[in-house]
Parts: sequence; structure tokens; C-alpha cells
Amino acid sequence: MRFFETLLLEEADAFLSKLEPKTVKKILYNIDLAEQTNDPKLFKKLQNEIWEFRIKFTGLQIRLLAFWDKTDGKNTLVIATHGFIKKTDKVPANEIARAVRLRDKYFDNKLNK
Repeated sequence: MRFFETLLLEEADAFLSKLEPKTVKKILYNIDLAEQTNDPKLFKKLQNEIWEFRIKFTGLQIRLLAFWDKTDGKNTLVIATHGFIKKTDKVPANEIARAVRLRDKYFDNKLNK
């Protein structure tokens, strides 16, 4: 059973394309696991409706920020906005702001189709 489905925005795809194949494989594995387990160690809410996929691999703290799209009548769609390598304990405010901007742009585009 899956709790949600994940789609990657262009920025998230671009981030993944710059990483080593083994790292990308681990990220996709963790996203798949998060979809099935609803585990806060893998996927948790940050703030302002922004969530984070949490991946630890080869000493790196990798984060993909995301939000929920519940507009199509199903509560299962998570949109990953972008990713970054976390270097401090807290997720930088500019990364959260970027995710909020990408979420707003996503919904604007969706409404204007």
C-alpha cells in the first residue's frame, strides 16, 4: 500500500542529474520507502505546508523539499520542488522560501491551464 505518490518538478530533476548514480538510486529508494511506510525519519513536515524527504548517504545529508497537491480529489500526490545538500542542523530559510515559491508557481500554472 502506498500513502502517496511523488512527482519531481524540473528543479528536483536537475538536482538529481548532478549527483552520482548510486546517490540518486538511494534517494529514489528512500522516496519509494517513504511512500509505503509514512515514516517521519524519511518524510516530515517542516513549515508553511513544506515537507522534506530526508536522505543520509555516504556522509551527506540530502534533502528534497516537497508539498502536497490535493486538488484532484486524491490526497496522495506529493510534489518534490528541489533538492540540496544540508550542511547545518536546520534547513536554511532560503531553501524553504524557494520551495514555497515553487509551490505557488506550480498551483498558478495549474489554475491557468
